[in-house]
Amino acid sequence: MTLSAEPNAALGAGERRARVPDFFIVGHAKCGTTALYEMLIRHPQIFMPELKEPLFFATDLRARFQRRAAGPLPDTLEDYLALFVGAGPQQRVGEASSSYLWSREAAGHIARLEPQARIIAILREPASFLRSLHLQLLQNHIESKKDLRQALALEEQRRQGKHIPRRSTRPQALMYSERVRYVEQLERYRALFPPEQVMVLIYDDFRRENEATVRRVLRFLEVDDSFPVHAREANPTVRLRSQQLDDLVNAVSVGRGPVSRAVKASVKAITPRQLRSEALKMTLNHVVYGGVTAPEESVMLEIRRRYKGEVVALSEYLDRDLVAQWGYDDIG
Repeated sequence: MTLSAEPNAALGAGERRARVPDFFIVGHAKCGTTALYEMLIRHPQIFMPELKEPLFFATDLRARFQRRAAGPLPDTLEDYLALFVGAGPQQRVGEASSSYLWSREAAGHIARLEPQARIIAILREPASFLRSLHLQLLQNHIESKKDLRQALALEEQRRQGKHIPRRSTRPQALMYSERVRYVEQLERYRALFPPEQVMVLIYDDFRRENEATVRRVLRFLEVDDSFPVHAREANPTVRLRSQQLDDLVNAVSVGRGPVSRAVKASVKAITPRQLRSEALKMTLNHVVYGGVTAPEESVMLEIRRRYKGEVVALSEYLDRDLVAQWGYDDIG
C-alpha cells in the first residue's frame, strides 16, 4: 500500500479535485457500525462506497488483512479516492472502517487528508463487546479457542508469537485488551479534531433508540434528518457449534490443498451451482452456526472487574455515567 506521511502531497493537480470523505465511521466492530453504514447509505444526500471497510488509513493493521469478496482493498491514494468517484456534488461522502478506532495510525492519516472530517465512533460495554468479538473471530477463523476465558488468558503469549491459530490471518486481532482502551483511542481523534467534529455513540442507545440515534447522526452530518429511517441489524453475532464441521466447510468452499480441490471437483460435477450455494448456506446456518447461548456469568464478571477502571475513565471523559448504565457500580 502506498500512503505518504502527507497524503495530500501524493495528489496530482487533477487528483486534488477528487472527492475525499467528509466523514468516517471509525468503529468499533460488533458495535453497530455495519448497521449504521447500511442505514446511512440509503440516504439520498449521502454517498458511501459499496466496499465497507476500505481500511486504507489503518496502516499498522492492514498488512495481514485478507482481500474481500466485495473487492480488493485500495493500495494507493488514487485507488482509495476512486471509491468515491460516484458521489454527487451535493452529497456528503463517507466510509466505514471499524478498525480505524483500534488503529494507532488512522487518526493521523485521516486528519492530514481531511482536517474538516467528521468522526463517528461507537462504543459498547466491554464484557459484551469482547464476547461478541470473540464469537466473530471464531466464525472468521482468526480465533480457535472456543472458550472465552482461555482466549483472553493467551493474549500475552500470543503477543510473543505463541499459540497463534494455524489458519489465523490477523493475529493482531487476538490482542483483545487493546480493543478496550476506549479513552486512549478517542483521545487520538480528540487531539486532532475539534470536539464538534467527533461524535461518540453508545451501542445501547443505538439498539434501544435506533431511529432517534440515526437522526442524531444525520443532523451531525448536516443532511436532511426527516428522511425515512428503517431500523436494521447487520452482522449479527452467531455461535460456532462445531469447529470440525466449520473446518470441513471452509476446506471444501475456499480451501486450496489437493484434497480440497478433489472434493470440490467431485461436488461440482454432480451438483448445480445454485444448489451448491444453497446447501452451503443451509449447512452454515443449521449445522455449523447456531444461536448465541447465554454467556458464563463468572467470565463476564471477571472481564467487568478487569475493565472497571476503563469504564470509570470513559464516564469521566464523556461526562456520562456509564458506570451505572453498564452495571459497574456494584463491581468491586
